[in-house]
Amino acid sequence: MKAYIIDRYGKKNTGRMGQVAEPSMHDDDVLVQVHAASVNLLDAKIRNGEFRLILPYRMPLVLGNDVAGVVVRVGRNVSRFKPGDEVYARPDQARIGTFAEFIAVNEHSLAVKPHSLSMEEAAALPLVGLTAWQTLVETAKLKKGQKVLIHAGSGGVGTIAIQLAKHLGVFVATTTSTRNLAWVKALGADVVIDYHKQDFATVLHDYDVVLNSLGKETLEKSLRVLKPGGQLISISGPPDLAFAIEQGLPWWLQQVIRLLSYRIRKKAARLGISYRFVFMRAHAEQLCEIGALIESGAIKPIINRVFPFDMTADALAYVETGRAKGKVVISMK
Repeated sequence: MKAYIIDRYGKKNTGRMGQVAEPSMHDDDVLVQVHAASVNLLDAKIRNGEFRLILPYRMPLVLGNDVAGVVVRVGRNVSRFKPGDEVYARPDQARIGTFAEFIAVNEHSLAVKPHSLSMEEAAALPLVGLTAWQTLVETAKLKKGQKVLIHAGSGGVGTIAIQLAKHLGVFVATTTSTRNLAWVKALGADVVIDYHKQDFATVLHDYDVVLNSLGKETLEKSLRVLKPGGQLISISGPPDLAFAIEQGLPWWLQQVIRLLSYRIRKKAARLGISYRFVFMRAHAEQLCEIGALIESGAIKPIINRVFPFDMTADALAYVETGRAKGKVVISMK
């Protein structure tokens, strides 16, 4: 089958189109014909080798962490799906590879595609939707009337997180560039900070939760926004010991990772704030919950551009510029 492949790690490795074997299936797997896949900054980070100690992929590697498509074949233990079903998923992190004509996905990572969405719209949702859910609902346990700051509101995660937080009845602040102020406000944000003109840390105070997807400077400044007992949740690092344990990493690597987050955890603890790193995981039940919100109109996918499959390298380069409003999608049509 045709796929977008990397042969080695490295920022200068642009990848290539090539032929690889159709994925092998386990008894709990569903073989999906890919109709659309979305591109995430995570794909670039994997290509660059940033997770090579934590996620030791074998080369050549097919990239891609989001899929929407049609079931072709099911394993002997699969009971929830049949050939012809339209589905979407974020595959298990050890079995990525949606930039291809077919992918085998564990049944417990797969959900029925929302009927109201096109394949391209559905492909834009799994990773960012699950990230928003696992940070705001599962980890932060946001409640009506609380206040959350969501950094990078015009990005893939930000656009969904804002909508989800508003559905939960939460007061939402976000950061974005000047050109996106009105656009992000229309998504539901109550306060929008123009990071070109304002310092969010001097404007915002007494927040319950901050969702960070940016760098070290923004992460540490975010502590000043939170009230005692608040939560600083980061999806861009540094990882913490809880994450290392969840991943089943060896003891020595757990200690390395614990040290990586020591500084921010210590600063947070002094202020009575908790720090948590969240690395999104595949979860079919949560994807079904998100699908229900889609069908009810509470959340809608935001697509910036759609690239043809043959231009996957261009789509990845575009995502790396940081200029995309919402998601970038690859269509197999």
